[in-house]
Amino acid sequence: MSMIFTLAPEPEDEARETGRLLFAGPVDFVKGVTSMAALPPADRIEVCFAGRSNVGKSSLINALTGRKTLARASNTPGRTQEINYFALGEARYLVDLPGYGYAEAPVAIVARWQALLKQYLAGRPTLRRAFVLIDARHGVKAVDQEILTLLDRSAVTFQIVLTKVDKINRTERAAVIEQVKGALAKHPAAYPQIVVTSSEKGEGIETLRAIIATLE
Repeated sequence: MSMIFTLAPEPEDEARETGRLLFAGPVDFVKGVTSMAALPPADRIEVCFAGRSNVGKSSLINALTGRKTLARASNTPGRTQEINYFALGEARYLVDLPGYGYAEAPVAIVARWQALLKQYLAGRPTLRRAFVLIDARHGVKAVDQEILTLLDRSAVTFQIVLTKVDKINRTERAAVIEQVKGALAKHPAAYPQIVVTSSEKGEGIETLRAIIATLE
């Protein structure tokens, strides 16, 4: 039986408030790591954000946390080469993975990123969900399929988050959602709800906060 993919609904009031409280509380940068040995203790639920360079990952993290400079947006894609850990109080870790798909990064660095990413995804017992960010202007590309396949193999549930939806019109939005649904059909680890967001306009931010806050 094939999976039916839908858009994530607006959160119920209780979940919305749980999400608001989580992200309104302390949010602190913990550390950036380049090896599994340096990861913080696996003492709480964590979620990770993955996406192509320039997908708007830093902007989304800043919008979620309401802190404009928490995650550093860079004009040089691929500059962040570490797994960056942020603590949401004592309850959650939000993990920012290195951007992928940046052609100008040296081959050796790309290989090191990929190896660390594979180790992290396969070996982190408290990882509850990966959020894979897809630029709404471009949809799922071949380089995204690589990370989705890696998540399948690692048995990590992942959920697609469309970013920058304010940059396209309604017709384009409908088309990219259908393209994403089609791309996800072949991935058994895909969560069946797609989150549509705009960091600039605030669309989908409360929904994503509620999802992260209510994971068990």
